[in-house]
Amino acid sequence: MTGKNIFTTFILIIALLVLPGSFALAQEHSEEGDSHASELHEEEDEFDPGTFILDHIADSHEWHIYTNKHGHHVSVYLLVIVYTKDKGINIFSSKHLAHGHVYEGFRIMEEGDHKGQIVEVDEEGNVIEGKLPLDFSITKNITAMIIAALLLLWLFVSLARSYRRTGISAPKGIQGFLEPIVMFVRDDIAIPNIGEHKYEKYMPYLLTAFFFILINNLMGLVPVLPGGANVTGNIAVTMVLALFTFFITQFSGNKQYWGHIFNTPGVPFWLKPIMIPVELIGMFSKPFALMVRLFANITAGHIIVLSLVSLIFIFKSLAVAPVSILFVLFMDLLELLVAFLQAYVFTLLSALFIGLAVQEHH
Repeated sequence: MTGKNIFTTFILIIALLVLPGSFALAQEHSEEGDSHASELHEEEDEFDPGTFILDHIADSHEWHIYTNKHGHHVSVYLLVIVYTKDKGINIFSSKHLAHGHVYEGFRIMEEGDHKGQIVEVDEEGNVIEGKLPLDFSITKNITAMIIAALLLLWLFVSLARSYRRTGISAPKGIQGFLEPIVMFVRDDIAIPNIGEHKYEKYMPYLLTAFFFILINNLMGLVPVLPGGANVTGNIAVTMVLALFTFFITQFSGNKQYWGHIFNTPGVPFWLKPIMIPVELIGMFSKPFALMVRLFANITAGHIIVLSLVSLIFIFKSLAVAPVSILFVLFMDLLELLVAFLQAYVFTLLSALFIGLAVQEHH
């Protein structure tokens, strides 16, 4: 697949995600019109920073861009795909569910235990308890991950084509940008932790994890479409990434690895049964640490930036704006470092755990 074909596929997939049902940047306002706008004006004086921050770091079924002073919303509406036993598969635009609207018996909860989830409601608008539909919707985080995956594919296909064309000559263009990073992952992460004779088998995974996390971290720092999604700040995403490392580690484990777990060397015989549950707990605590570390660091950065922005609205004074903006710029630069650092730490620890499972007894 050429770089041109990948770029064309990238554009088509994004179009398929955002076009059905409503065009990406259509203005949407509620049926109440001016009365709804006036309610918004009344609520402007009651700014809730907690709700503001949580709404921005949470996943959603639309890509909200801005709301003007008249209460009109400009958003990118994504596909809703839900399944229920009674209605089967339902596919429609999230525009139909925006701002608490009910469509085809479905609604996005704006408060309560199921906040942010699509629920099934009766004719009176009451939630039908115990009948939550299966939600396979293309949410903001899923869209951002698809974009990151396509960018990753485009980068590495271009890199492979560049190597086939130029051989081992001086790197140019995208090859010159990516080669030092690939060499860094190989020479400073994979080889020291896994070993010179076994690292090649795990390089595809390590490179994929590193660049996937890095791209999503960097896109999360961009406040405009297609950035702004809190992908690696979603614990479900970091859990799946950690599970990949966990399963690769367990399936790669040799007899020395499993012998260390079930027959811990260097301890008295009577202590070995006690060490087995300790080792098993350690086996599961490693991916748990991977999951929480990435999630917590990225989420904390987003919360701090949004908290600094909220100061302008809390104090309701432009005098606070310059100070707040300066701190936001400083935090964004710090978050840029964290974006690279967290990709590095996740890849380093993954290589370390895999290395512990495949190392031979010396």
